[in-house]
Amino acid sequence: MSGIGGGSQPSIVPRVTVFTATAIAVADMIGIGVFTSLGFQVRDIQTGFSLLMLWVVGGLAALSGAVCYAELAAMFPRSGGEYNFLSRIYHPAVGFMSGWLSATVGFAAPIALAAMAFGVYLQGIFPWAPSQTVSALAITWLVTFVRLSGARPSAAFQDIATIFKVVLIAGFIVAAFAFGKAQPISFAPQAADLSSLVSMPFAISLVFVMYSYSGWNASTYIVGEMENPQRDAPRALILATVVVMALYVGLNAAFIYTTPLSLIAGKLEVAQVVGEHIFGATGGKLVAGLICFGLVSAISAMVWIGPAVTKAIGEDISLFRPLSTVSSSGAPVNALLLQLAIVTVLILTQSFERVLEFVQFALTLSSFLAVAGVMVLRHSRPDLERPYRAWGYPFTPIVFLAITGFMLAYLMVGRPMETLASLALLGAGFVVYALSGGRTAARADVSP
Repeated sequence: MSGIGGGSQPSIVPRVTVFTATAIAVADMIGIGVFTSLGFQVRDIQTGFSLLMLWVVGGLAALSGAVCYAELAAMFPRSGGEYNFLSRIYHPAVGFMSGWLSATVGFAAPIALAAMAFGVYLQGIFPWAPSQTVSALAITWLVTFVRLSGARPSAAFQDIATIFKVVLIAGFIVAAFAFGKAQPISFAPQAADLSSLVSMPFAISLVFVMYSYSGWNASTYIVGEMENPQRDAPRALILATVVVMALYVGLNAAFIYTTPLSLIAGKLEVAQVVGEHIFGATGGKLVAGLICFGLVSAISAMVWIGPAVTKAIGEDISLFRPLSTVSSSGAPVNALLLQLAIVTVLILTQSFERVLEFVQFALTLSSFLAVAGVMVLRHSRPDLERPYRAWGYPFTPIVFLAITGFMLAYLMVGRPMETLASLALLGAGFVVYALSGGRTAARADVSP
């Protein structure tokens, strides 16, 4: 049968379970950030309580965003994430600008970065492994091939890879506390912690902690593929965020408990330093292996959710209709191939880090507008059916907006050129939207 946008659709498509949706979000969140950021935090924050509170506060902020997105996902159960939400809350042009970002480099750049990091850590384990670029291309093409094979094998691959990742991290935490030597640092709150929690170093460190939580909204990109989206989307969003917060707090507690802060301070490869300190040279390789497995599941998650946005755009706008094509096994073929081509170019040109720097503002702004939209719709459309209502409203959206607003201000002040480039990319999306004639194949109102 034909889809909304004219692409060929399978007659029977395997649906995504709540477990797979949760696994995608968990995998998307746990990338490289949590294994590297502590080294820069301990330079200005010295108490165990304050360091762990960074990850608790960041987790609560992500959870606040998750419950707000859960309300939107249950209200508008269609794949596409911010593209879907912002189109319905504000205007299709606003949604398209966010979707344009996701369809071009919003997912491709982090995939390329994760793939290159995979190559780096693989060579750390096996010095005879292919070059970092070759390894990055190989893992990206391999994971994309799995996704092209269809929804069922993709789900199995994602589930297994994410379970393995979580088990390895949990095992590392237990082993660190069991075999590591306790350091003279306390996790109990002290008098000095109050001033630390309201200090500028804490706020700035929180910005980078929030980057480590990026991906808490991953389930919303595939809402339309879920078995029961109005029930499963909120469950996946909230459960994934809670699981990752527990892992992040536990992992950083293990780092701090077992390793002198002086060895960690200023280091990028924190996890390897800790592994070598506890287990010797073998420990460093074990940690590198853990990170490699983690990166594979993260790449798989992004390879899955990125093309879901592109496919939704193809369903709505005639100019991009070929991107809505779906195989008989449920894979958005053309959207996947487009993303693979962009990732390949970014890896070969080594431009992914620069691209990530200038898209960060636009990505953060999209989340800010989506969560603000929960409050907008509560006021402007109280009549809309809400199968799930954001827990803790209005405090949860306010918490998220306050922290995200600080991040936006930090980026504008600290990275003005990157911010302008980010806005220029959004502007380019608006021009493309205008030239394409706007949405023609699907309604853009706020009806579910």
